[in-house]
Amino acid sequence: MAGRHRKPTDTGRTVARIGVLTAMAAAPLGIVGTASAAASAPSVEKTSTWDQLAQCESTGNWSADTGNGYLGGLQFTESTWQEFGGTQHASSPDQASKSQQIAVAKKVQEQQGWKAWPSCTKELGWR
Repeated sequence: MAGRHRKPTDTGRTVARIGVLTAMAAAPLGIVGTASAAASAPSVEKTSTWDQLAQCESTGNWSADTGNGYLGGLQFTESTWQEFGGTQHASSPDQASKSQQIAVAKKVQEQQGWKAWPSCTKELGWR
């Protein structure tokens, strides 16, 4: 229940696929690093990690509220937001800043691992 998130939309999948195709196309040009770096779990300290996850979860919309019960860029449930101290920042995730959402997400990730965002982290190859 807490920390469980919806499956990504087709838009999120398309964006992820475009990113992979772009990386594959750029690789022969020496623009990107090794292919193994893309498949490994990212460091939880990098903001770009959270940007990638938000892109998959909410198409990068940090104030997302689509009425599906998941809010903010990382698509928190209200119960997860409350359980991990999000209300010290804002009453709901979609009202919190990107950095505040990331601070809460780090706590969630520390306790639950990447399974807290099952569809997107699987799609991104992080688990």
